[in-house]
Amino acid sequence: MASLLLSRRDLDFLLHDWLDVGALSAAPRFADHNRETFDAVLDACERVASEMFAPHYQKADREEPRFDGERVHLIDEIKAALDAFCESGLIAAGQDYALGGMQLPLVVANAGLAYLYAANIATSAYPMLTLGNANLLLAHGTPAQVKAFVEPELQGRFFGTMCLSEPQAGSSLADILTRAEPDGDSPFGPRYRLTGSKMWISGGDHELSENIVHLVLARTPGDDGRPIPGIRGLSLFVVPKFLVDEAGALGERNDVQLAGLNHKMGYRGTVNTLLSFGEGTRYRPGGRAGAIGYLVGGLHQGLACMFHMMNEARIGVGLGATALGYTGYLHALDYARGRPQGRRIDTGGKDPGSPQVPIIEHADVRRMLLAQKSYVEGALALNLYCARLVDEARVADDDATRAELELLLDILTPIAKSWPSQWCLAANDLAIQVHGGYGYTREYKVEQFYRDNRLNPIHEGTHGVQGLDLLGRKVVMQDGAALRLYLARVRASIERAGGDTDLKPHAQALSRRVDRLASVTAELWRDGDPGLALANASVYLEAFGHVTVAWIWLEQAMATRGRDDDFHEGKRRAARFFFDWELPRVDAQFDLLARRDRGPLDMPDACF
Repeated sequence: MASLLLSRRDLDFLLHDWLDVGALSAAPRFADHNRETFDAVLDACERVASEMFAPHYQKADREEPRFDGERVHLIDEIKAALDAFCESGLIAAGQDYALGGMQLPLVVANAGLAYLYAANIATSAYPMLTLGNANLLLAHGTPAQVKAFVEPELQGRFFGTMCLSEPQAGSSLADILTRAEPDGDSPFGPRYRLTGSKMWISGGDHELSENIVHLVLARTPGDDGRPIPGIRGLSLFVVPKFLVDEAGALGERNDVQLAGLNHKMGYRGTVNTLLSFGEGTRYRPGGRAGAIGYLVGGLHQGLACMFHMMNEARIGVGLGATALGYTGYLHALDYARGRPQGRRIDTGGKDPGSPQVPIIEHADVRRMLLAQKSYVEGALALNLYCARLVDEARVADDDATRAELELLLDILTPIAKSWPSQWCLAANDLAIQVHGGYGYTREYKVEQFYRDNRLNPIHEGTHGVQGLDLLGRKVVMQDGAALRLYLARVRASIERAGGDTDLKPHAQALSRRVDRLASVTAELWRDGDPGLALANASVYLEAFGHVTVAWIWLEQAMATRGRDDDFHEGKRRAARFFFDWELPRVDAQFDLLARRDRGPLDMPDACF
C-alpha cells in the first residue's frame, strides 16, 4: 500500500528530475553523497516516521501534556519516537562531519523531515526547534557555547527553544520587558541575570532530554544603567534549564520555572508554556535571584541574531504546513477511491437499481482533490526550491553569487512560510469535505490535520506580519534589488516555457501577472507613505504568493516534458488547474492594491 504520509514518487521527481540535487555533489561539502545516499536518508526518515511517529499521532492529541505542580507529563511514545530519531543520527544530518553530522544537502534533509511532519507534527516540533536553536548558536555563539550546548543538541541529549513573546508582547518585540543585568564573566562569555516572563514557548519544559537550552531575548541596560527602549535595547542569551560546567557536566537547576501550560486547538502533543525567568524562590543559582544566561553575539544585537533562527523556523513552519496539507490530501484521495456513494449523473445515475460508484467519480469531488493536489504539490516544490537555494549559497564559489542567492531567499521566505500556511490549510479543509460527515469525527485523522495546521498562519510571525515583512522590508531593501532578482528569475522561466506549445498559454498568463506585480509594487510606494502602502500588505502577500506558486508550477510542468505516464500527466493537469482556477484570483487583488484602498485604514473603531 502506498504511503499516506507523502508521495515518494513526487519527492523523487522534485529532487532529481526538477531540482537536480545530484549536481550538488560536485561541491566538496557534498562530495561523499549521491543518489544512493539520498535515497537511503529518505528511506530512513519514512521508516522512522511510519513506525515511531505516526502511531501515536491521535493519542498525543487526546492525552495532551499536563503539569502536576512538579513536572510535565507526556505520553511515553513521544520520548520513544524522539530517541529513535536522534539515535539514527538524522537530527544532525545536515551538519558538519566535525559535529557528528552527515553534511547532507538541506534540500534532501528537509525532504526527509517532511515525512516526520506529516506523520506527527507535534512530536516533530521538538527536534525542529532544537535544530534551529543549534544553527543559531553555530552562527553566532562562541566555541565554548557550541561545545557546551550545540554538540549535546545534535546528539539528541539536549533540546532547544526560542523565547521571544511575552504575555503583553507577541509580535511587538519592541515591547519586551524581560531584563538582563550584567553578572560578571564566565567560560561561556559575559554572564547576565535575567528576570521576566515568556509566553507561548513550545517545548519550554519537559523531561524528554537531559537539558533544555533556551534562547531568550531580553532588554539590557545602557551606559546610564537604565534599560534601552525599543528593539535596539534587545540582546540574546543562552539560558539552560540546568547549568553546565566547562566539561559539559550538568550542575544545579537554573532559575527557569514553569508558570503554566497553554492548551491549544492543535499541536497538542507539543508542550506549550508560560516560563518565568528569575522570578522564583525555589531555584536561585549561586544563592542569588535571576536566571543565569550567557550573551550570544554582540550586545544589543539580539534581534539580528534571533532572526537567524526565526527565518529558519519560518521556512520550517511552511514545510510543516505543507506536510499536513499533503498527508490530508493523500488521506482524502484514498477515502474517495474507496468510499462508494451515489451514481454518476452522466450515465443515467438516478436509477436506484444501478450500482453505486466511488465518490472520486463525482466531478465536484475531483475538483476538490485537484485543488488539494495543486496546493500541496506546489507548496512542497516551493519549500524544496528554497532549501536548494540555501545549499547553493553555502557552497557558492564567490561572494557575489552567495549574496544573490541569499537575497532571493530573503524575499521568498515570507512566501515559503505564509503561502503553505494558508493554502495547505485550505487543502485540509477540502479533505474534511471529501470525507463528508466522517471527516468531522475523530475516527478519521483529517479533522486533526486541520486543527494542527491552523496554528501555522499564526506562529513564527502571523500572516499579517509576513505581509509587512514582504512589502515593508523585502521588496524595498537595497533599493529593490531582491524584487528585481525575483522578477528576473520568474521571467527567465517564462522565456524558457514560451517555446513550448502546450505551456505557452501558462507562460503568457504568468507574464501578465508578473508585470502587474512589478507595476503595483511601484504604485504602492510611489509617494513613500508607509501607512497607506502597508494597509493592505496581507493582500499583497497573498497575490505575490499565488504568482510565485504559479511560477513553481510552470517550472514543474517544464520538467515533465517527454514523459507520458500517469504521474507526469497528473503534474501537467494540476499545473493547468492552478493556472485556470487559482492564478486569476490575483487580478482582483492587484486591482484593489493599485487603488490603494483605504477601507481598513479609515474604518473608525466605533463603526465596528
